[in-house]
Amino acid sequence: METSERRSDIAVVTGAGSGIGRAVAVELLRAGWSVALAGRRVETLQETAALVPGGACLAVRTDVSREHDVSALFAAVVERFGRVDLLFNNAGTFGPGGVPVEELAYDAWRHVVDTNLNGAFLCARAAYRQMKPQGGRIINNGSISAHAPRPHSVAYTATKHALTGLTKSLSLDGRPYRIAVGQIDIGNAATDMTRAMQTGALQANGETAPEPVMDVADVARTVRHMAELPLEANVQFATVPATTMPYVGRG
Repeated sequence: METSERRSDIAVVTGAGSGIGRAVAVELLRAGWSVALAGRRVETLQETAALVPGGACLAVRTDVSREHDVSALFAAVVERFGRVDLLFNNAGTFGPGGVPVEELAYDAWRHVVDTNLNGAFLCARAAYRQMKPQGGRIINNGSISAHAPRPHSVAYTATKHALTGLTKSLSLDGRPYRIAVGQIDIGNAATDMTRAMQTGALQANGETAPEPVMDVADVARTVRHMAELPLEANVQFATVPATTMPYVGRG
């Protein structure tokens, strides 16, 4: 693989089989990072790897909500690459869309919490164990929902608010060990998960309206910038929305 810059850094990207995770993994691979691709489906991880022929990557089937899977992921990364320098904590799920809180099944709530929050904790804990002797960086993928909810999104919004607390606490605890922890809050990157927003999304006033999206590659470049800062500098929080999406002000 020919790149303008070669790096020896080792990254773990969860949810790397599609969407934002895929875009970030590709951006890092093209910049010369070695990248462990984690996700539920090996075939989609292999599709991500094929986008950068010759890239130094490792595909590991991982359900981040399962402690054993996360432990196995980081063991495989250390065995292959020797260390972990970056975790992009990206794996997540919206859960059932458009379901009022009084109709939301507890199993559906638990699935979102287990994936978005518990999964992020398990991956961060495993990364900490590797980074504590050497330093490193964790970037959590939050959401615009970490600031303001959409209608009928109680599970997703609750986990993204909780992720902000996780980011702050990890950042504080990482100071003595040169572990920098930040969060990127993204609004309407164009992926399969946001395709429906382009045709119509429920708004706070009860209307349904299409929403603008942005190129997911712009998100990936932002994550790479955060990742490649020296450990003495940290983007604590970055908010990257589509410019005209209904977020700032009253919609």
